[in-house]
Amino acid sequence: MTTELLVLAWGTLVSLDLVSFPQLMISRPLIAGTVSGLILGDVTGGVLVGALLELFALDVFPVGAARYPDYGAGAVVGTSMIVSAPSPLGLGIAAAFGLVVAYAGQVGMHQVRVLNTRDVRRNAASIGAGEAAAIAGVHARGLLRDGLRGLVIVGSGLMLAALFKRVQPLDLGPVVLLSVAMTGAAIAAAVRGGIQLTGTGGRQAWFVGGLAVGTVLVVLL
Repeated sequence: MTTELLVLAWGTLVSLDLVSFPQLMISRPLIAGTVSGLILGDVTGGVLVGALLELFALDVFPVGAARYPDYGAGAVVGTSMIVSAPSPLGLGIAAAFGLVVAYAGQVGMHQVRVLNTRDVRRNAASIGAGEAAAIAGVHARGLLRDGLRGLVIVGSGLMLAALFKRVQPLDLGPVVLLSVAMTGAAIAAAVRGGIQLTGTGGRQAWFVGGLAVGTVLVVLL
């Protein structure tokens, strides 16, 4: 039970780090998954899940009020899945669970923003007057809402993952197909994100060249 609570606490902090606090980049899927694997005793599984979801996260451009999935929370839940089947074949199932959690986190984040906006409007006069207590109160309530969002999203994901583990294993064929599909989708998302971020001209040429060299090295090694 202690391990499960520790994973839940870590997942909540990871989800909170995405926007609110402490902004240490622990919400990056690679870090979130690796630490989750360390807690659960399967660092390799955590790195695999985190790396795959990190490719999806490279397609995110977090600016302004943009909506984006909570891939860090997804990596935590996905790692809890792959621990039960540390073979690379289990990566597809783990990543699929992680994506579900990540998009649920996105929906929850939008709701938190709506509630925060209402809170600010209710206290607009006090905030405008520079009352420190009102400003601190709005800020604290925003942190609490986001923390509860992370707790609910990660907690629900971990419970669903635990229930899924009790189901009979899937046939090898669909599992392999899902792993290949998830990996392909992740690579496509990463390439798309890289192209968007590099823009046009010389930077895009460097990106394409680096991608080609990296692909050759992976094949050779």
